[in-house]
Amino acid sequence: MPAMTAALFMRVMGLLLLLGLATGTFAAPAEERAPSRLFARENLVAWCVVPFDARQRNAEDRAAMLERLGLSRLAYDWREEHVPHFEAEIEALKKHHIAMLAFWGLHEDMFRLFQVYGIHPQVWLTVPDPGEGTHEEQVRAAGTMLLDAANRTRALGCKLGLYNHGGWGGEPAHMVDVCAWLRNETGSGHIGIVYNLHHGHGHISDFAACLDAMKPWLLCLNLNGMNTGGEPKILPIGQGEHDARLIRIILDSGYAGPIGILDHRPELDAEISLRQNLEGLDALLKDISRAP
Repeated sequence: MPAMTAALFMRVMGLLLLLGLATGTFAAPAEERAPSRLFARENLVAWCVVPFDARQRNAEDRAAMLERLGLSRLAYDWREEHVPHFEAEIEALKKHHIAMLAFWGLHEDMFRLFQVYGIHPQVWLTVPDPGEGTHEEQVRAAGTMLLDAANRTRALGCKLGLYNHGGWGGEPAHMVDVCAWLRNETGSGHIGIVYNLHHGHGHISDFAACLDAMKPWLLCLNLNGMNTGGEPKILPIGQGEHDARLIRIILDSGYAGPIGILDHRPELDAEISLRQNLEGLDALLKDISRAP
């Protein structure tokens, strides 16, 4: 390369480098990008908000609050007093560009609105207690009790998420087996698992193995600050003694689906509670990225 051409080339490359540093347009290495993709605001889901917000926001105020926090997904849980406001919730979420990722439980009014508005949220249900019997009998009994819900959600174009809430049906191995039974019986792949850390304190020590077993079925993974023994049960992310290790396990697992963050603190304004989780998660990820 002639001397003048080489000099010009070096000047151009220097300018491009400066421009990239100034604008942040150069991609980070893959190992640095992965946490930001999984835990990016657009992949986070607000959960346990509606009945737990100390301010008891209406649909419009709640959607505006989520938008203000930079969140674009809500898993909708409700109580009987919220039923008349189902349609207002859908309209407020749409106005503020918030997706209803999931709906808790079964309700004919909401199922009708799914069809009216052309939306297909996941439907989350706990695995029922199957009673006594062999493991195979218990799986079949639990699956049979969920069969109508599985067929109904399939007809609606919704995924059915089996949700851990303690007891027999909260054990990851049991949830996997019930999922497999339901998929075989319905001939459909819309069945999966929603795993909640705040109901998973008994699996802190073997969380990596549990996550590995559930990962092919996992529809959503909901985070929580985690102390041994669940004291307290609901804790902001980053304040638990096991949080850094569990986040590393999640990152290493290759799971790439939605990540839920909790309110679930009825004594507190939901915006404060959710913000504490967002800030705690950001701090954890920063610490993890600095670790050797």
